[in-house]
Amino acid sequence: MGQQPTGIHHLAFMAGDIKKHIAFFSQVMGCPLVALFDMHGVPGGLHAFLRMNDHSYFSIVQLPKVDEIPIEIGKTHAGNGALPSAPGTLQHLAFRADRDEDLLAMRDRIRSHGVNVIGPIDHGMCRSIYFAGPDQMTLEVACSTQPIDPARWIDPAVLAKAGIDAEEAARFAAPQPYAGPSPVAQPPYAADKPHMAYPSEQYRAMLAVPDEVVTASASHAEPPVPALA
Repeated sequence: MGQQPTGIHHLAFMAGDIKKHIAFFSQVMGCPLVALFDMHGVPGGLHAFLRMNDHSYFSIVQLPKVDEIPIEIGKTHAGNGALPSAPGTLQHLAFRADRDEDLLAMRDRIRSHGVNVIGPIDHGMCRSIYFAGPDQMTLEVACSTQPIDPARWIDPAVLAKAGIDAEEAARFAAPQPYAGPSPVAQPPYAADKPHMAYPSEQYRAMLAVPDEVVTASASHAEPPVPALA
């Protein structure tokens, strides 16, 4: 039974102009476009997928009038890896390079498109380059060839700054496996838990729908282009 994520299937970013994002992540970053279709269940939405490898994709969403929403550095976007943004927003995104020579090749590829790149910088646990993407994205490519050693990289002084005591630190470093049961019924709505942003009445009605009904009614399994005969 899978009990933790095994990686990133896709990262989804909002675009004011999906073509601009597709051009950047295909031509500048080298990720092939593998899917572009009307977003499932979202009227007016467009959804693109670009391949990083057979298990990881970069996704772009365009919704009506998104280009009219203002970008505010320090609120909606950080602007660089050292600046703040609102809680829950993505401060920066780091792609992976497998080897140091691949990291430098990515630096050179990005620069060849006229995009400025800073680095590489050696952080010990990884070596990184930094640059910006469309719509004020803060981007990084990082390379690490060894797993992170918690004994060397969990700083007791910083645990204290984060308000994490010794018992909590041990628990966070070794999450207990989940032994069941399965399936688990939808828990009752609790205001102190994280929730998606739907109108309250609609959201609670959605939570009351059995899983198998959601799967049967909301799935879109067929690709938009018919298979060749």
